[in-house]
Amino acid sequence: FRLECQCRVASYPEPLKAAYDHAGSVWKGTAAIPDYAARPPTKDAKRMPSALVMRGEFDFVSSECICGWKSTLFNHKFVREKILKGCSHHALLENGVAYGEIIESFCSEYD
Repeated sequence: FRLECQCRVASYPEPLKAAYDHAGSVWKGTAAIPDYAARPPTKDAKRMPSALVMRGEFDFVSSECICGWKSTLFNHKFVREKILKGCSHHALLENGVAYGEIIESFCSEYD
């Protein structure tokens, strides 16, 4: 699972290893939030800014997850999804150049 969906490199990059080594106990694992359900903003909420959702091609966060987020978490339709080819969940550590280019392109549209 780790090599396919979480981080597709032979050994954990040091920043990721350090993060997992120092993970807390309250928010560790999905058992920490079993009853959590995202809810849409209230009707009187201000329009949220445009959003960018990035995931790796082999990410455990699936297109179905993102589809649900798009229809639930935002009070607008301006949610862009970008898939990093050949990457998993930690795409920043697998292809930092492509990751940075996507973020730079998105942010430059609003600069």
